[in-house]
Amino acid sequence: MALDLRAALNAVSDVVQNRPSPLREFDQIYMKVGDVVVHSELMARKLDGQRIAFVGDGDAIGLCMAHLQNEGVISYGPRQITIFDFDGRVVESVNDFARKSECEQLINARLYNVFDPLPAEDISGYDGFHINPPWGQYNGGESVVAFLERGIHLTKVGGTGVVVIGDDPGRPWTGKVIQRTQTAALEQGLIVSEMIPELHSYHLDDAPDLKSCAIIFRKIEDRAPANAPLSEERVAGFYGRGKALGTQYVRPVPRLNPDKAASHTYRLEPLEKKP
Repeated sequence: MALDLRAALNAVSDVVQNRPSPLREFDQIYMKVGDVVVHSELMARKLDGQRIAFVGDGDAIGLCMAHLQNEGVISYGPRQITIFDFDGRVVESVNDFARKSECEQLINARLYNVFDPLPAEDISGYDGFHINPPWGQYNGGESVVAFLERGIHLTKVGGTGVVVIGDDPGRPWTGKVIQRTQTAALEQGLIVSEMIPELHSYHLDDAPDLKSCAIIFRKIEDRAPANAPLSEERVAGFYGRGKALGTQYVRPVPRLNPDKAASHTYRLEPLEKKP
């Protein structure tokens, strides 16, 4: 059945309106809305009927998939989604949206920092994972591999893994990170089943033409390293040049009326009455 593009865009705009502002210091850069629609619909087909873990989801792809299903725009998609994110604003926005939209049976979010080991009860508890981590330009892809390992731990043998990372032939570092990611995945029991190159664009002022790919893996055996805290060496340059992973959680600051613009973001100029 053909996708109703207007209905899909309207549903995704509901989610986009709900997202917190990105924090560039943590390499949060949002995907453009048209590509959010394309990626969400594609992932809904690829992950249909599965229980999926997102290790981080600033773009709100998980929430888009749940909302598209809940609104009847698509009749397929994951049967249950859990978002693991260190940004409490993301966690709060997902859970609040799910409650208001009455789709809590499809999606929930909880605080988790990739630095920490995963809870034992979550190991191999999911049919697949999805990550769009910091792209690792300044740490040789180590940040990608860290997120990848957590996703592998969460996923049972036979499950699916989706990795979204930078992909630009004009920027050689993206190719090296893709190579490092695929090598790490193969070493840890995954095989590449599909790669869709240069699929997404981003709201990125200093590199507006930088794109990302989607790599889809299948887990064929358990070979991930120990479920342990990340070492000091691995967190260096995690969020870019000189930006180590040093924050446990981002905590939301309560606002009296979150549905209205914050008063510090605008100024009222009085009407000048003419004589």
